Amino acid sequence: MARVAVISALHDELSEILQLMPDERKVAVAGRDFWQGHLQGHDVVAVLSGIGKVAAATTATVLHERFAPQHILFTGVAGGLALGAEVGDVVVGARYLQHDLSAAPLFPRWEVPGTGKMHFDADLVLAQVLEEAARDAVTWLPKLVSEETLRTFGLHRPTVHRGLIISGDRFITSAAESQTLREEHPEALAVDMESAAVAQVCWDYGTPFAAVRTISDRADDEAHVDFQAFMRDVARHYSARIVRKALSLL
Repeated sequence: MARVAVISALHDELSEILQLMPDERKVAVAGRDFWQGHLQGHDVVAVLSGIGKVAAATTATVLHERFAPQHILFTGVAGGLALGAEVGDVVVGARYLQHDLSAAPLFPRWEVPGTGKMHFDADLVLAQVLEEAARDAVTWLPKLVSEETLRTFGLHRPTVHRGLIISGDRFITSAAESQTLREEHPEALAVDMESAAVAQVCWDYGTPFAAVRTISDRADDEAHVDFQAFMRDVARHYSARIVRKALSLL
């Protein structure tokens, strides 16, 4: 039975996942609550990442040192960058990059010193599993949320994407910032604040990793509008459905 770590970005998502783990029990380490239990035949440990790259990297490191997971899955929300990545869509990361990292001129921009890498790749098997689980979740969306919620957020035909996710220690809230990121990283589908940091830690430990992100906004001037409502009414349902399905496929 594989031990799988599930990292959630925000409390609403984690609480929804914990409801699927009837035997969960809390272990406090390094100021974080880690919940151990079982789900879909797997030994699971679930934890909040904390917001930002440092918090997420610390969480991932503690996970490795204390719980020795064999796989790590990250579920959360992100801002959509690619023109086709709309609110309600789901992005599965195939590669991860820190868009605010630069040790130039000592190293090329965006390269992580000491690694020779700008991008950290997702585990192919985990990424495929998350993509299948995400496709299942978007199919079930009308059953997961109310018709009013579908209308409120304009969720008509959500799509699943797979590709580059970029991360940085800024919540992107302007069209100008988004445009700059698109120009610098034209392949980027979405932007968040944690995935690339966790990917780097998992690369250090040699642990298979993949992240799945629901697009909550377009990372523009309206990014803050109704964010909490989207988390409560949409994203948490996606996360629970995707995690449960993914674990059934592992």
